[in-house]
Amino acid sequence: MSTVTQEAVLAALAGVIDPSRGKDIVSTGQVKSLTVENGKVNFILEVDAARGNAMEPLRAAAQKAAEAVEGVASVTVIMTAHAAEGTAKRTPPPMPSLKIPTAHNHDHGHSHAPTPPKPIPAKPAGPNLPAGVKKIIAVASGKGGVGKSTVASNLAVAMAAKGKRVGLLDADVYGPSQPRMLGVSGRPSSPDGTTILPLRNHGVTLMSLGLMVAEDEAIVWRGPMLMGALQQMLGQVQWGKLDVLIVDLPPGTGDVQMTLSQKVDVAGAIIVSTPQDIALLDARKGIDMFKRLNVPIYGLIENMASFVCDGCGKVHHPFGHGGARAEAEKLGLPFLGEIPLDLEIRIASDGGAPLVVSKPDSPQAKAFFDLVDTLEAAGLFE
Repeated sequence: MSTVTQEAVLAALAGVIDPSRGKDIVSTGQVKSLTVENGKVNFILEVDAARGNAMEPLRAAAQKAAEAVEGVASVTVIMTAHAAEGTAKRTPPPMPSLKIPTAHNHDHGHSHAPTPPKPIPAKPAGPNLPAGVKKIIAVASGKGGVGKSTVASNLAVAMAAKGKRVGLLDADVYGPSQPRMLGVSGRPSSPDGTTILPLRNHGVTLMSLGLMVAEDEAIVWRGPMLMGALQQMLGQVQWGKLDVLIVDLPPGTGDVQMTLSQKVDVAGAIIVSTPQDIALLDARKGIDMFKRLNVPIYGLIENMASFVCDGCGKVHHPFGHGGARAEAEKLGLPFLGEIPLDLEIRIASDGGAPLVVSKPDSPQAKAFFDLVDTLEAAGLFE
């Protein structure tokens, strides 16, 4: 098999004309994030949002042209849409409100055990769930930098270690870090040009835009483009049979959160926050967003709650302590537990083997396994 080059693929794609523009898709800059590795070709095709559904023949033509290049083994094309400059934004319809069920804690002592979550009624699987997926849960934070993605990856691997069938969708599209955290470096393939085959490590099935672009390449897309990619990762990925699909959301309350909640049946959301007031302020906004989108809240996690000094053994609370617990009690939501601030957690995540895999018997890993037990008691896997 001859070696395939990006230049050869681009030359082939230059022969594909976008009828809406009358020019080829290469000269118009519609081909994005082209990668060629071991005969596997991956790229993103950017089209006009107003004609998104009508552009499927163009995507098929681009795929066929790339497949015709000598030495190409497979081609994966993800089509996204962008809004034309000057296009007026449509105002979304008002979102319905939801009264969050309260879970009262009558224990006024000083125990630090998590408040048992109130079981969340199971939602029936329907056509708005990917084939084979029983439940989707979102891991979210109102503020960046609180360790949400680290919690999501360790949570996913801890569930898999307990025998659950778990998938992880990295929807943190501007900062897709899950491939690094799970030690995945390959490229997704698409044997039929439509279905995308995800990758797998540590017992977790993973799909991320980070698998389609280089680690140092920025994803500079408008909202509609991201939404198109998200919907394809949900609907065109062969997830297989999963007990739960965890979606690692970006920080904030933007388009990705709204699209996920409105397009698929999200069983519930887990909110990650650090103890300090500024993080909890943004966490409240995230909770309010899910209320408006009719997504139940499984509860709050307090991340970076404390660390133990190597020299003296004293427990320190650099960001305060108990803020997420107090906020959960104030809002009538379950408090799921505390995750320590520990160097080993960071080193393990950077190295591609989450702590629950590299040091499963450590006290830090136990915090994640306890979190899985708490969620299972709340009915997550029913």
